[in-house]
Amino acid sequence: MSLVFSAVATKSGIVDMIYRNTKADTTKYPLAEVVSDVNAALDRAITLAIKSAGKYQVDDTNHTDYPIILLNLVQNQRDYSFTTDEEGNLILEPYRVMVADSSGIFYDLEPVDQQTDRGDVMSMVDGRNLTGKPSKYDKTANGIFFDVLPSYSYADGIKIFINREASYFISSDTTKKPGIDGRLHEYLAIRPTAFYAARNGLNSAPFWANELLKYEGDESRGIKGLIERIYSRRAKDEQLVMSQKSVNSI
Repeated sequence: MSLVFSAVATKSGIVDMIYRNTKADTTKYPLAEVVSDVNAALDRAITLAIKSAGKYQVDDTNHTDYPIILLNLVQNQRDYSFTTDEEGNLILEPYRVMVADSSGIFYDLEPVDQQTDRGDVMSMVDGRNLTGKPSKYDKTANGIFFDVLPSYSYADGIKIFINREASYFISSDTTKKPGIDGRLHEYLAIRPTAFYAARNGLNSAPFWANELLKYEGDESRGIKGLIERIYSRRAKDEQLVMSQKSVNSI
């Protein structure tokens, strides 16, 4: 069941559920703290979903564009920095980089590590500043570095596929729904409830900790949570390829 952030009339939103679970009011649990805790839960849900989704690219559905950014390819410029997408959302990580050739046809670059790799990657750090058509890229801090300096410029000639932060709530939100699977909306109430109960030493803290475990799981104990189970099913159209493995007899 999908939930809105706050439903004043019906008391059926995420915020309303938190106050009902904790038996707190806005004095004991100020709305600003509730909003912060819900957004932290949304962050956690997105993180677990990205980790579990296989080839399905997770993104908060409240974003109005796709998680792809475009940068201008500039002649003789090796590094390109970025921290946010076009809407100002924080970029968590790039996972694919493409560059347009001089005709505007995009092709993939090979990811490398200029700190540890050798061979052709040395062109990134040896000071020769070779020019040509980039074929490799390195991710360092909030930017990417090409193996050679581009020998041409092209507007929007760099295409970067990214994971990014969620579309967060503010206290005045009411009818906005979380941009994650509707079956997980209740999690955004359970995590703040569990943390509030633990912080305040409530007798119900163990119960809510167990409810939280049902959603988040525990990798160290081999427990898969509901978030992982739901998002891992998004990749069910991917075909698993079985390979033979030889076993040496003793």
